[in-house]
Amino acid sequence: QVQLVESGGGLVQPGGSLRLSCAASGSRFSFSHLGWFRQAPGAEREFVARITGGGTTNYADSVKGRFTISRDKSMSTVYLQMDSLKPEDTAVYYCWGNAGVSYWGQGTQVTVSS
Repeated sequence: QVQLVESGGGLVQPGGSLRLSCAASGSRFSFSHLGWFRQAPGAEREFVARITGGGTTNYADSVKGRFTISRDKSMSTVYLQMDSLKPEDTAVYYCWGNAGVSYWGQGTQVTVSS
């Protein structure tokens, strides 16, 4: 059974930093893409960032220059370094992986507030 387990969420002040981690396990096939989405209250889930096995990255315009996605070489763990956080970054952050089909983590809450 495929599992994606996030960690690292929490409460941070505006301008602060957080690092999210996601550990993937159980897939018989390698993940071709790993990434992060987020969902704010009352809003739809939106793309944040993704990374391929070759290291190619893509970011939403709203987080470019502030967030950095990375992964281990085995594509079993993906990270999201979030700097210069803003209140509008407040959301539940979901880990996503593509191994022919999409898999999702359970989500971790990130709250940016003073």
